Amino acid sequence: MTNPLDTAIHAAREAGKLLRENFGTKLHVNALEAHDIKLELDVRSQELITKILLGAFPDHAIYGEEGIAGNQQSASQWIVDPIDGTVNYFYGIPHFCISIALRERGEIVVGVIYDPIREELWQVFKGEAPLLNGAPISASQRTQLSESVLSVGFSKTKTTIDSGLPLFEQMVYRARKCRLMGSAALDMAYVACGRLDAYIEQSVSLWDVAAGKILVESAGGSVTMNERADISNKFSIIASNGKINLGI
Repeated sequence: MTNPLDTAIHAAREAGKLLRENFGTKLHVNALEAHDIKLELDVRSQELITKILLGAFPDHAIYGEEGIAGNQQSASQWIVDPIDGTVNYFYGIPHFCISIALRERGEIVVGVIYDPIREELWQVFKGEAPLLNGAPISASQRTQLSESVLSVGFSKTKTTIDSGLPLFEQMVYRARKCRLMGSAALDMAYVACGRLDAYIEQSVSLWDVAAGKILVESAGGSVTMNERADISNKFSIIASNGKINLGI
């Protein structure tokens, strides 16, 4: 019987090869937006991932940043971000990843995040220990916000930027350091393995954080997601080690 975690890892690594081969080369841009970029490579990466996932599980659904595929009535849905950190990728900043999660009947049961530049792969199957390159990981043990490092993300609309700036100002005075890294999935992975103590963003898509959610929770952290009433299919999110009091 095909193992969904192994299949997700294989798909992430194959997409990672594609991204490494094209990193630093001239890239075809499908769309330039005020605060975002859409690459032809995003589409190719998702097509590669889709081929592998549906090749192993032909009756499953795909829900990805670059569209849907498969049987959309299936109770098994793969949630895919083929390049999380596309703007970083386009500008030659080596901080991006592939994120793949499997949701069964509404519950995320598999999470894989792969950084092909650093060759770091986070993986988890529900009920099992999360791993980074095969070694167990856990969220940090820090309890004081003043000793913590946070990532505060900014989204792509004036509304979410305007709401994010006061939050960033509040946190930058209270935490040891605040970072803006440019990849939601890697921020979540970093919380899961203790590099960051929290990640906060006002507006993300499910494919940005689905794999990270199960990673953080399995690593002993906490994740709060709320669907935004004003922006369709977008969520506000707070992921942390579960021990610091962010006061928000």
